[in-house]
Amino acid sequence: LLAVFFIIEIYVYQAIRNITTNNYIRIGYWVFTLLAYGIILYWILTFNRASRDHQQIQLMVSAMMIFVLPKLLSVIFLLIGDFTRFVEFGFKYFTAKENYFPERRKFISTTALAAAGIFSALAIDGIIFGKYRHTVRKVKLRFKNLPENFKGYKIVQISDVHSGSFFNPQKLQKAIDLINEQDADVVLFTGDMVNNYADEFKPFIPLFKSIKAKDGKFSILGNHDYGDYGAWNSREEKAQNIPTLKNYQAEAGFKMLRNENIALEKNGEKIYLLGVENWGIKPFPQYGDLDKALKGVPEDAIKVLMSHDPTHFDEVVKKHKTHVHLTLSGHTHGMQFGLDLKNIKWSPVKFKYKKWADLYESEGKYLYVNRGFGVIAYPGRVGINPEITVIELV
Repeated sequence: LLAVFFIIEIYVYQAIRNITTNNYIRIGYWVFTLLAYGIILYWILTFNRASRDHQQIQLMVSAMMIFVLPKLLSVIFLLIGDFTRFVEFGFKYFTAKENYFPERRKFISTTALAAAGIFSALAIDGIIFGKYRHTVRKVKLRFKNLPENFKGYKIVQISDVHSGSFFNPQKLQKAIDLINEQDADVVLFTGDMVNNYADEFKPFIPLFKSIKAKDGKFSILGNHDYGDYGAWNSREEKAQNIPTLKNYQAEAGFKMLRNENIALEKNGEKIYLLGVENWGIKPFPQYGDLDKALKGVPEDAIKVLMSHDPTHFDEVVKKHKTHVHLTLSGHTHGMQFGLDLKNIKWSPVKFKYKKWADLYESEGKYLYVNRGFGVIAYPGRVGINPEITVIELV
């Protein structure tokens, strides 16, 4: 790995040489580079997996995003330039014609370094501002047998808070205010309240307690909530994690559904809310039990399912004999990186999850995948804003 990084640095240094003859800049580049790698190496060697402070992971990932990945991007540009030179060398060899274009080499080097600089700037912006750019996305869904009293019913969905990734709860106050501005009938949280440990959520209880919903607030577990990625002193300590998290969420006003359902009622008419535990393609846990969650629910009732991982929809929900009208998921975060424009939606996460953001329909059943409320590992967002979803039933 060090050899690969060394080759990348030599390659990028050639671009520096192409655009400047100033030795102070050239030497300064190596001083800064060696210092940066020294810091990264120190963080790696001193990383303590048993530590429950997520900040060390964030520092390492941030350094990679700001310092290493931009150079990989610049290498792509430089490779294109070298390929062109290789072709020209072949032409010169067979024709004996001289072809030397120093200005073009300088242009390619400048472009490569500029691209790296822009990438670094975006990564820094994502850390400082991007993770707080919460965006409200509104969707209207029409169901034929929707009870009259539920027409205009507003479901607000949030997902993947990962509270342990934030160190100042008050910085999320604006996002909480944005949720309350939606005047929700019900607020649904679709998993991953913490990174690993229930205590991560404790400082956020007052903040999430202030979220308002006429018919209540409900939650489910995500893969991170089980603590499977944490370092525990004993099995007993880990076993207590979910009960503790459930109690903390109850303090914040959220009722956790674990393979169960609850009826939402208005003037004698009902729709049903289902909540399953995490179910994902292995190695993610498959604790979700849709059959258990459907127990006692009338066949012809409108059903809204909370299931953290969107793969559950394709693998189980849409094939199930019982018609579940709407599934709400999260989990993907949109990888916290990509393009999310009106007519262009792309993220590297699409290569793992076919359904990674927005609304999908299959066999008359709907799936909505929320882009997530928080962050994990890389403490920022570039192009994929954190999301508050408002689904109105019509």
